[in-house]
Amino acid sequence: MSLLSTIRFIANHPLNRAHKLGSIIRYAKWQIGSRLVPGAVVYEWVNGSKFIVKSGEKGLTGNIYCGLHEFPSMGFLLHFLRSEDLFVDVGANLGSYTILACSAVGARGVAFEPVPCTFTKLVENIRLNHLDGKVTCINKAVGNRVGTLAFTSTCNTTDHVLLSGEPCDNKIIVEVTTLDTALAGENPSLIKIDVEGYETPVLAGAQATLKKQMLKAVILELAGIGNRYGFDESKLVEGMLCNGFKTYSYNPITRKLTAVGGRDIHSGNTLFIRDISFVEDRLKTAPTVTINGQSF
Repeated sequence: MSLLSTIRFIANHPLNRAHKLGSIIRYAKWQIGSRLVPGAVVYEWVNGSKFIVKSGEKGLTGNIYCGLHEFPSMGFLLHFLRSEDLFVDVGANLGSYTILACSAVGARGVAFEPVPCTFTKLVENIRLNHLDGKVTCINKAVGNRVGTLAFTSTCNTTDHVLLSGEPCDNKIIVEVTTLDTALAGENPSLIKIDVEGYETPVLAGAQATLKKQMLKAVILELAGIGNRYGFDESKLVEGMLCNGFKTYSYNPITRKLTAVGGRDIHSGNTLFIRDISFVEDRLKTAPTVTINGQSF
């Protein structure tokens, strides 16, 4: 993303629109400060949660600039989850979603992150928030069978499963599990899946999990990246519909769900929901969240 595109994204973010100049100043302060004093810092976030972040960590710096980088999905998580729930984070990266679910809200969590150096930082963020007893971190990829996969390891938020013959100077081999294997005996309420185009195998290995009626929602990255593996994301949507889910977009400001009838073309993530009346009731009755001076 170019500098101009970044500034436009920040200024037009829903949590920044009322104070665009302040958001740009916050961005500039981080850019200058992280260069003058390089290294990691602890950032105070939502409801007393926090994370360790340094320059270049896109999965976290976006939260500094915007409050909630992926506002519709993160806002849904904050409004939907309760402390008695189990949240599952597939492709956790440095832990933004898990921190929100388990520190800001107080739910239990299971977080999967396959790249060892990223996993180490994820665990540091879990410990920083004193979540050792609430969150199980698993240093494995998730797919349709137990085994191993080749992965990139230096792409920050875009580390991914390598195609056969794809050039990579820092290839690693990681262990793979399935959601049905890892979550045997568990009943998640919400699952987030962001695996850079590998969503189809992840869901293929989660057929028993998807049928559990306590699972009310899945936040699924559908950005067309699955094409590089030959996966048809429209079939993935069809499979979710067959499991009783329907697709929606969410506006955290109004707390309104809107049916989209397929992939959410206005977001990289698509929200799949079943038992809509239960979910809507939770969204309406959730406590107010305040970020960057804006409450929703």
